[in-house]
Amino acid sequence: MAKYRIAVIGGDGIGPEVIDQAVRAAEVAAKLDATQLTWNTLPWGTNFYKKTGRMVPEDAWDTLRQHDAILFGAVGSPDVPDHLTVSGIILPMRRKFDQYVNFRPAYLFDGVPCPLKDKASGSIDMAVYRENTEGEYAPIGGRLYEGTPNEVAVQTAVFTRRGTERIMRAAFEAARKRRKKVTSITKSNALPFSMVMWDEVFKQVSKDYPDIQSSSLLVDAAAMDFVRKPETFDVVVASNLFGDILTDLSAMITGSMGLAASANINPERVYPSMFEPVHGSAPDIAGKGIANPLAAILSAGLMLDHLGSSRAAKAMRDAVAAVLKAGRVLTPDLSGKATTVEVGTAVVQAIH
Repeated sequence: MAKYRIAVIGGDGIGPEVIDQAVRAAEVAAKLDATQLTWNTLPWGTNFYKKTGRMVPEDAWDTLRQHDAILFGAVGSPDVPDHLTVSGIILPMRRKFDQYVNFRPAYLFDGVPCPLKDKASGSIDMAVYRENTEGEYAPIGGRLYEGTPNEVAVQTAVFTRRGTERIMRAAFEAARKRRKKVTSITKSNALPFSMVMWDEVFKQVSKDYPDIQSSSLLVDAAAMDFVRKPETFDVVVASNLFGDILTDLSAMITGSMGLAASANINPERVYPSMFEPVHGSAPDIAGKGIANPLAAILSAGLMLDHLGSSRAAKAMRDAVAAVLKAGRVLTPDLSGKATTVEVGTAVVQAIH
């Protein structure tokens, strides 16, 4: 029997609510693969910050290294600036554990209304590979003369050949298991240093994958085509900022942010990878019991797949698909009236 130790960080807002349902579903699905999951719940997040001045304790990274994976809910609270919460846990985790692959699938499930006209279920099926440790989110820069008319803010984007090449290779390898097409997102017409290098590396890497159709698209054109013809995309590779923005769009065109799962992966498995829904803490509905847990459940499925429990992962995704297709137990974001727990229960029953 395979045994894995999972760190669970529910975090803020609806995070704990949806992660509870993800844990329920993963626990049931894991039995199909004779996999034993041990959960270690860690009370970190904004409440911890309010008590200690830190989002996580000083020994947090040593604690997390002792786990095989991390299941994360959400971070953010209206009474604490977002840059403090995000920079206190998510961004340093991605860098410290070299989780350089941020994988965000977008799929139009049967039974989910698409805001775009005449899109059949399954017609939108893309996988975005977002560079996760450098780029526009590198913590390099500063502010001078704050609060004066002469105030200056400098934020430096950092692109390395190593970082750029490895996310692109991850995207090409993924395309070999899908429809064999990779689209690179760029903006080299306006960013002549970072994005020109990005384009050059993409052309060089693509030569090693002659079996994969490759092309580049400016980010503004990509945003239009995500809406105009999303079915033309298979694997998309993008920088930290571009990938972050485009995947919110891909989530909405496939029905709801409540269906957007993600994985922050260290492919070499030197460090634990982290799995989280994309939707954030949603403080406006926190505590109401109506948050959609499906993104968290799908993220837990990605976690099981990463750990090697492929049968359990497939069972979780199939169960989510069955619940969505039936359309009887859905949360308000999908025009339903069910609670978070009721949807979680429906998924568990579908796994059984």
